[in-house]
Amino acid sequence: MKINFTKYHGLGNDFILIDNRHDDTPCLTSEQAIKLCDRHFGIGADGVIFALPPQGDSNYTMRIYNSDGSEPEMCGNGIRCLARFVAELDGKTESNEVYKIHTLAGMIRPQLQDGDKVTVNMGEPYLLAEEIPTTLGSAQEKVINQSLTVAEQTWQVTCVSMGNPHCITFVDHADAIDLEKIGSQFENHSVFPKRINTEFIEVVRRDYIKMRVWERGAGITLACGTGACASVVAGVLTNNCDRASTVELPGGCLEIEWSESDNHVYMTGPATKVFTGVYETQ
Repeated sequence: MKINFTKYHGLGNDFILIDNRHDDTPCLTSEQAIKLCDRHFGIGADGVIFALPPQGDSNYTMRIYNSDGSEPEMCGNGIRCLARFVAELDGKTESNEVYKIHTLAGMIRPQLQDGDKVTVNMGEPYLLAEEIPTTLGSAQEKVINQSLTVAEQTWQVTCVSMGNPHCITFVDHADAIDLEKIGSQFENHSVFPKRINTEFIEVVRRDYIKMRVWERGAGITLACGTGACASVVAGVLTNNCDRASTVELPGGCLEIEWSESDNHVYMTGPATKVFTGVYETQ
């Protein structure tokens, strides 16, 4: 079977986009997605995203497989790439076009901006322990600056869900963190029953933070949109940063605002088309 695809990236967080509007089910299995994501024997990507038919009053449905074959609820950089992808499928190039995308994390609304920028209304953050989910603290309480021992070190962590789970810890120097060593230990810690994305945040200014991330199911990536959103929320909760802040990731910067008026988180960043091709599945 031959699969037409388009490669996109959001600040280096790269995805294979597939037009799956003909069926409600992804045209590839998770095992096939793993092969596509392999950077030596496949196309190479952090994940495969499928544009499926709408559900309810949405325009499209988003499904995604991580490079390890797992399926996350949502992906912030990925949904910006999906918005650009479906706009091209629809022949819509004007800015300010708004899409309603059904995801496993609920309805997400990306809006096309000038150039390759997309602003996404990510909705309200989930803050209670049972919503993350995590067994840190009481189920009906927020997890803010809680102690967690990982790799024989105690970290102060704050947990936020943007439809997918995040554990944020503030550090003096983000670049000094040995992600390769400790990332998977955070991800698979027993207090996170559905595993966890982990962000290590260095505060440069109240309106500018540096972030490194270990993504659940993908490992070290150059950017994570939901992680950037969760980190600003955690920064506000811990009085480390402003509601409107720039988040510097290894792949570039995202503009994040946790609006006080509607409690929604807004993310603005690029979605860049790289190339198109045809992949023959085996």
